[in-house]
Amino acid sequence: MLEFTINGEKHQADVPPDMPLLWVLRDVLGMTGTKFGCGIAQCGACTVHLDGVAVRSCQLPAGRVGDRAITTIEGVGNTPAGAKIQKAWIDLEVIQCGYCQPGQIMSAAALLASNPAPDDSDIDAAMAGNICRCGTYVRIREGIKHAARS
Repeated sequence: MLEFTINGEKHQADVPPDMPLLWVLRDVLGMTGTKFGCGIAQCGACTVHLDGVAVRSCQLPAGRVGDRAITTIEGVGNTPAGAKIQKAWIDLEVIQCGYCQPGQIMSAAALLASNPAPDDSDIDAAMAGNICRCGTYVRIREGIKHAARS
């Protein structure tokens, strides 16, 4: 039995320690906001925070989480940076199809939490590897800048 702190709440899951965290969140605990994209940690759709750091949950074995706090898209709006990012996304209508947006928001919120005034190169570095098939990269960049100014 593995224990997790997810979005400030304790959870237990009877899963093998090598099960990817993504599947624990989605299939075992029913937190379906975190998306499956590529399965090889290259697209960013599965991004969650582990002690505030953006990580790809599709390649993170659940047994390696330990006592670190997990934040998912369901809980990121309760953090100062996450709330700013979510509001900016709505204000600027960043989302097109929306499938990649949980991962985009999670990466952007981690960036803003660690760097409240990111420049273009900071944004590029933090968002590298978050793929948007709809090509909303310009709106994503503007959303991050808008959130930083708020």
